[in-house]
Formats: sequence, C-alpha cells, structure tokens
Amino acid sequence: MKFCKAIPGILAIFLISFLMPGVNASAAGRLQSTDGNPVIVIDPGHGGENLGTQEGGIWDEKYMNMVTAQALYDELSLYDNVEVYLTRTDDRDVSFQERAAFAQSVNADFLFSIHYNASENHDLFGSEVWVPLSAPFNNYGYQIGCELLTDMQDRGLLVRGIKTRRGDRGEYYAIIRETVALDIPAAIIEHCHVDEDRDRGYCDSEEDLIQFGKNDATAIAKYFGLKSSVLNVDYSDYQLVDISDSAPIASTLRDETPPDVCRIEFSEADYDTGYLSFTVSAADYDSPLLYYTYSIDGGQTYSERKAWPGSDVLTGKYEDTFTLSLAVPSGTKPSVIVRAYNMFDPYTESNRYDSPEIFYYNETSESEEPEESGDNTPAGDENKSGDSDTGKDAANSASDASESVAVSGSAVAAEKQISFVTFLEICLVIVILLFIILLVSQGIAYHNRKKRRLQSRKDAGESRNQHR
Repeated sequence: MKFCKAIPGILAIFLISFLMPGVNASAAGRLQSTDGNPVIVIDPGHGGENLGTQEGGIWDEKYMNMVTAQALYDELSLYDNVEVYLTRTDDRDVSFQERAAFAQSVNADFLFSIHYNASENHDLFGSEVWVPLSAPFNNYGYQIGCELLTDMQDRGLLVRGIKTRRGDRGEYYAIIRETVALDIPAAIIEHCHVDEDRDRGYCDSEEDLIQFGKNDATAIAKYFGLKSSVLNVDYSDYQLVDISDSAPIASTLRDETPPDVCRIEFSEADYDTGYLSFTVSAADYDSPLLYYTYSIDGGQTYSERKAWPGSDVLTGKYEDTFTLSLAVPSGTKPSVIVRAYNMFDPYTESNRYDSPEIFYYNETSESEEPEESGDNTPAGDENKSGDSDTGKDAANSASDASESVAVSGSAVAAEKQISFVTFLEICLVIVILLFIILLVSQGIAYHNRKKRRLQSRKDAGESRNQHR
C-alpha cells in the first residue's frame, strides 16, 4: 500500500527529470554544450609595441580592438550566469601563449579575438571570421560566425565569410593554434577594413567601435543561449544554424582555385552617350562569388572591386548572370575584360570585347569617369552558364549586336564626313569674303590717293598764279 501511494510521486519525479533539460543539454541546433554557466574570454588583439594595422589614419588597431573588446565585455557582463574575462585591460604586450594560457586558467568555453582589418593593396572590404580547421571547433566557430556576420550584414557590411587557413604548423593564426592546442575553441573577428572607403564609415568613431562590441555581445549571447534580466532578453531557445559536428564545414576550407567560368557577351553600344552594356555570366562550383572588377583598356588597369550582385556567402548564393553598363570616355576605343573573384580572392578573367569604333560624343562628357551598374535581377535557368543552347543564343546575339555596332559606326563616320565637308565650305566662303573686302579696301585707297594727287596739283597751280 505504501508503494502504491508513492507511485504518483515517483511518476512526477520521472516526468520532471525527463522533460526538464539537463545542465549539459544543448538547445536545438546548438552543438557546443556547457554547464549552463559559460566562461568567455575576450582577447583584444595586439597591444604594446604590436600596434596592429595603422592604415585607418585615425587610431592604431590595438586601440580600436581595446575599445570594442571593452564594450563587448561590458555588454556581455549584463547577462545572467556567465563569466567574462579580458586577456588584457591595458596597452601592453601579451604573447599568444600567454593569452591561451590565461583562457585555460579560467576554464574558458570560448576565446574571441577582436580585430580590424586592412589589405595589402587596399582593395578589399567587408567582414570575416576565422575559425579552427578541425571539428568540432570548426563547427562551433561556424555557428557563432553565422551570428556575428549576420549582424554585420544587417548593418550594411559585405560579408567575406567564415574561413580557415592552414599554415606550416597546422593552424595559420597563432591565437587559434595556441588555444586549440589547449582544447579551447577560438575565433578571430575581423570587423571591417579600416583602409577602404566603403568600410571606413563603420569604424571612424569611438561610438562605432563600441557598437561593434555591443553587437558582438548579442551574437555571443544567442550562441550560448543566454538571457538577461537587466536587458530583458532571453535567447535560451534561440535556434542556431543547423549543422553536423562530424566533419569541418566545407565552405570554411580555403579554396585556392579560381572561379570556373567568367564570360561577357556584348549587349548594346550607345555612341551618343558613350555607354556600353554587357551580360556577365560566371560560376564557381567550390566557393561563392564575392567581387568583380572591370577594365576598359584591355587589362592594363582595373576598376575598384565591386560587390558581386546577390552575393551572400553565408547561404552560398549569388547571381550567376547580371547586366553591366559602362561609361566610356569620349575618344576611347574600349577593350573590356571582367574579373570574377570568389570569397577567398582568386579570380578568373573573362573573354575580351574589343569595340569596333572609337566613341565620340559631346565634349562636355569627356571629363566623366567610367561608371558601372549591375542588374541584380535573378536570371532564369535558361541563362545559367553551362547551358549549350544558351551559349549558342548568346553567340548569335553577340553577332547581331556586332553588326548593329558596325552599322552605327558607319553612320557616325558618315556624319563626321558630312560635318568636315560643311566646315571646308564655310572656310571657303570666309576666304572669298575676305578677298572681296581686301579688293574693295584697296580700290577705295587707290581712289583716295588719286584724289589727293589731283588736289595737290590744283593747289600748286593756284600758288604759281598768285606769285605772278
């Protein structure tokens, strides 16, 4: 009887233990588990004599990293049941080994290294996150990287991707190499490029640097499923990107190969305004396309990098076809080439289009710089590269367009010839008029001289008569 009376309580305990998540259980989609009280180490990159990049022209990178890291620390500390640490709180040198050892000493669940970027040729822009090479740390890094970069994408920054890099000693980046060696997940957050105009506006004030830190804190809170009674937010049931931890994420692995296809097809030429239009088609079967550049002088010089239309490296999507319109300076015979770049920066050059005519138009337009515009409208299946019928149609279109350009060019040449003949006729009329004016003026001068001579003789005769 006593056992029977205890049955309801036993069942209640069983149901509670079955339904309530254990402290090590992960929320749906979350691969990394903690004891419910995650320990997070924030690493402000560089410091002391290690200045970091100085290309921004305002501050050394070490200072920017510290401002963002401190803001991240302050914001993340507002969440419940989380321990947050900084590897440095002042401007001093800290070795990579010391940073990793500190993370180990506090039993860190994750180390985030805070950075800002610059490129050798000052032509890259966008945000990226670097993660470890091997699973499961690669997978953890991918899940948190998606949260960090989604926020930056929402702010208007171009996303360059979640990436790995292999070096001679395994991991290329020392902070990742040292922390992974101690069994601690790590990620490097490169917020934006300080040396590029399209990114500089996101990091040229301390308010911007602080905002990056606050946004990083929200992304990390979502990753760990934190909640805050102070901020009145709860991410305990937040759904992360759903991936497997059985192997590294393929899209993070460095792709050294260039895009597979890049081709341009002539669309139209407007010789009155100096515009050329092309259909650009490209594909990379290993990595998403990220940028493109173009040349109108046969590859001697190229434009600045442009974001590839529709590029989203987090989903792997991009437009495989778009329309490119270029403004050609008057007096130029353009030779056009387009380069397509993937998310790891290798590129493929297109075929070359050589204009059959020199562009001549209103001289007031000669000072205008070449411009471009991309049509981001998704192309249908019939426009995808690799479709043989499409290739034939494109070739026929190009042939027709070339004929059209030839006709237009002939018309322009005829107009030039007519204009030149008219100019010669005007010049001839002016010469004749000048000759007539010269003859008339000479006649008048001769008549005046004769009249003066006659008057002189008359005066002389009268004088002689008076003397007599």
